[in-house]
Amino acid sequence: MATEAKYSIVREVGRGSYGVVYEAVVSQTRNKVAVKRMHCNVPENVELALQEFWALQSVQSQHENVIQLEECVLQSGQVFQPISRQYRKSDSHLLLIETCLKGRRCMDPKSACFVWFVMEFCDGGNMNDFLLSRTADSQLNNSFMQQLSSAVAFLHRNQIVHRDLKSDNILISHSPGGPVVKVADFGLSKICQGKVNVNQHCFSSACGSNFYMAPEVWEGRYTAKADIFALGIIFWAMVERITFRDGDSEKELLGTYICQGKQLIPVGEALLENPNMELQIPLKNKKSMPDDLCRLLHDMLTFNPKERLDAFQLEIRIRRISYGKKRQRS
Repeated sequence: MATEAKYSIVREVGRGSYGVVYEAVVSQTRNKVAVKRMHCNVPENVELALQEFWALQSVQSQHENVIQLEECVLQSGQVFQPISRQYRKSDSHLLLIETCLKGRRCMDPKSACFVWFVMEFCDGGNMNDFLLSRTADSQLNNSFMQQLSSAVAFLHRNQIVHRDLKSDNILISHSPGGPVVKVADFGLSKICQGKVNVNQHCFSSACGSNFYMAPEVWEGRYTAKADIFALGIIFWAMVERITFRDGDSEKELLGTYICQGKQLIPVGEALLENPNMELQIPLKNKKSMPDDLCRLLHDMLTFNPKERLDAFQLEIRIRRISYGKKRQRS
């Protein structure tokens, strides 16, 4: 007698270079979940799947603004096997590394090998599409900035550096108190092992999306403060609704840049070429943001990472800015 599938796929909601995301329901409870499927046919994809699994399972306590992993499943042909959260003791984890990182298919060379991530479902799509579909709202922007600052401080406190923060990788979940942001897509993330200060642990592999990369990432030597630079780009673009057209997908994306003739140069790359360049913040309209927010963005986007705010300083500063707050009547 055939057993009922644990999840039922409803529809495809997103597709990227490394995986497909579906809306699904849990067969027993009918609760909605998001299911991300990654095809582990090459070592690069396996590495991304493992990085995402390690990052999400390593967080001992949950944060409202970080996507929650419900389950991770390894598929080999028609066989589905959950990957234990105790990954160091997991036969599934060892199987995944031994068979896939060495360039072989799992079990049978002819059978497909996938990793499925079952995560909480976010009904508001990604932050990029959500914001561009509605008029600018300073209170909502302020709420998103506080939520994202809190999420990144939480990740850094847990030794996780995201390395690919952008509006497409931030999801929205509706709640009675208003939209809630969820940092997602941890395929490029890294966990700093040991008790090392997350702002002193150096990475050498340049990764991420060009328009959000800090100057030091372009050079190939950077720390967790690269996440703060990416957040600065997101915040600036969100407040002033600065967008660019992605060359591959032709999609309109939130992101800040420097214009050189008809060329759009990422801020990080432009600062690397000219470290003394003064960023014009605000870019469009001086009335769009108060002075304290301008200073905050400058401190997030400074060329020298040693002079840049860290996530814990940002979490405190963002609560104090006047932007988006209702003025009290005297």
